[in-house]
Amino acid sequence: MSRDLALARIHYPGGSAMQSGKGKLRGWVLEFAPAESRKLDPLMGWYGSGDTRTQLRLSFSTREAAEAYARANGIAYEVEEQASSTAIKPKTYAENFRYGRSENWTH
Repeated sequence: MSRDLALARIHYPGGSAMQSGKGKLRGWVLEFAPAESRKLDPLMGWYGSGDTRTQLRLSFSTREAAEAYARANGIAYEVEEQASSTAIKPKTYAENFRYGRSENWTH
């Protein structure tokens, strides 16, 4: 890998909008910013780029490990802080019918 100044982003990815839990979140991720713009391929009509680093996605268990990797390999990086997580309050179906419920039950 060349030691030129490629900017990388270190972040903690959130789950998709279709996920409610945190079971498959993998930790901190290092991704490279695109070094060149994408161009339209005249033959196929697909967009592409000669920059193969944008395909690289490295996972780390901690933020410090991701930063240490970037420093050891001479990669300029930016860290996006982890968004504050809200606690998931477990509920059961029976909660909908609990006596003394504070809010009205609606259909």
